[in-house]
Amino acid sequence: MSVVPVPGDATVRLRPLSVVDDGDDVLIGDPEQGTFVAVPAVGGVMVRALLAGATVAEAGERASAFAGEPVDMADFLTALSELGFIDDEARTAAPVATAPVQQRGWIGGPPAVLVRPLFSPAAWCGYGLAALVAVACFAVRPDLWPRPTDLLVTGDIGTSLLLMLPVTYALVAVHESWHWLAARALNLRTRFGVDRRLFFLVFETDLSQLWSVPRRKRYGPQLAGLAIDAVLIAVLLVAQLVAGPVQPLPALVFVLVASILWQCMIFLRTDLYGVLVTATGCRDLWRVKSLLLRRAVGRLDQQQRAELHQADPQDLRVGAWFRWVWLAGCGLAVGYFVVFYLPLLSYVARWAGEGFGAGVGSGRFWWGLVVAVMVYAPILATLWMALKRSRRRTTVTDPAGVTERS
Repeated sequence: MSVVPVPGDATVRLRPLSVVDDGDDVLIGDPEQGTFVAVPAVGGVMVRALLAGATVAEAGERASAFAGEPVDMADFLTALSELGFIDDEARTAAPVATAPVQQRGWIGGPPAVLVRPLFSPAAWCGYGLAALVAVACFAVRPDLWPRPTDLLVTGDIGTSLLLMLPVTYALVAVHESWHWLAARALNLRTRFGVDRRLFFLVFETDLSQLWSVPRRKRYGPQLAGLAIDAVLIAVLLVAQLVAGPVQPLPALVFVLVASILWQCMIFLRTDLYGVLVTATGCRDLWRVKSLLLRRAVGRLDQQQRAELHQADPQDLRVGAWFRWVWLAGCGLAVGYFVVFYLPLLSYVARWAGEGFGAGVGSGRFWWGLVVAVMVYAPILATLWMALKRSRRRTTVTDPAGVTERS
């Protein structure tokens, strides 16, 4: 790292950085780029001074008074420059990519004042009440618990898929939109993308800008998707209590319950993984978990060993047990795929194959092709993303601010 001397009486124009106290450290970041780093408290003093218009010498004096010893302003400014935090008109502040398929820019949306009532204390009480109503309905009427056969809304796999896929995507859109609206309530912006978790295709909302607000404010956007899912399940269950299990009510409950159970699998970086990172005060848990696993099997190189040595102590403490949760979770995911997903793929392959045998002039041929594409397209997309990622090495921050929906 080459240090460029800066005159003491000069001012440094920083980008519109966020500076948030977080425990003993300070989180400094550029929300526009989606880049955030944790620095000691003295670094926050320097950045706050520079943002207020202080000269380099003045910022150094304030930092030295805070630390009780001289600080190296030149070295600190060089680090800020390498992070892209110093304003440079020639440099564009494009967000860092966090998914293979993703919007290039952040999404604004409705003013915070319009959506804030959806995430007020009264609203969260309503979300909690909806969750209790859903649990009570399942307790009183266990027969309302969804079953895989509920997805066959027409009794035929082809027409059932044709009807349920658009509805499922609509529910996904509602879930992800609630993350977005909760972020808008904090005047933050988001972006949507498509990624994979192991061999599962997921839709996700990039909430990286949550690092620019205090920790207690991050929970709302992270839990917003689960909150609206709870409301929808409660409404559907009450409707079944009144009208009976009339399709497609059971099918919709199955999709929503499966989604909530999916979010409990923190080893797949779900919504609750983000909550875990926020609650434990971790910085880069996902990366540290990977390094700890590599060390356990003797696969750390010199650079990775140095990276692990410099990791945040809290990441090391949580990563010591989370790595085994992740490893066990991978086995669980493989078992889920073998027990539930492979039989579906096999059944569709046989069903579509019968149609293909009728010849291209048959309607059954084309109907089988449509159903096969609907079922196998997500698998092919996941394989494509895996191959794409393996061909290029990327460095990204911990994805705790990214929420996803399978």
